[in-house]
Amino acid sequence: MRNLAYAARPLFNDLASSLFFAALLALGADAVTATLWAIGFGVAHVVLWKLLGKSIAPLQWASLGLVLVFGTASLFFQDPRFLMAKPSLIYLIVAAVMLKPGWMLRYMPPIAAGHGERTMVVFGYVWAGLMAFSAAANLVVAVWAPEHWPLYKATFPMASKLALFAIQYATVRAVVRRRVMAGAQAQAQAT
Repeated sequence: MRNLAYAARPLFNDLASSLFFAALLALGADAVTATLWAIGFGVAHVVLWKLLGKSIAPLQWASLGLVLVFGTASLFFQDPRFLMAKPSLIYLIVAAVMLKPGWMLRYMPPIAAGHGERTMVVFGYVWAGLMAFSAAANLVVAVWAPEHWPLYKATFPMASKLALFAIQYATVRAVVRRRVMAGAQAQAQAT
């Protein structure tokens, strides 16, 4: 369980401003208030990390940029169709950021070092694919079935990401465990 927490912590940090925005909306804040608070939170979060001398990951920059750009656009346009289609643009931008080879390596716990890097690189591309699929699915529902969009938005995005996270965690853990055990066996046979 400790390794799962280790893997999830940077992801939550990278997406902090977006998660803060979603939490405010879930708690009943109006869109304008949630947007303004999320923008302020995102900027403060990055400034704090800079002051602490910590590096800012590309996904964290993307999260902040998305909150700034699309939050401002949401305030300006006040159009529900734009708000419904907005996640498609966000998913595509995130998918593009996720195409960077090896972006997921920072989520590996130290015990997995040297054993699961290739698997993590492959899952980085799988995540990019899921985000691109999510963009297309969101756009289809927003344009052709807007009456179902709130239900879609409340279920598919989170469920698909949690499912892929669980599959990835189980797969990487099994691969690393098998390789560690094979290395230990080889070492025992060599002595």
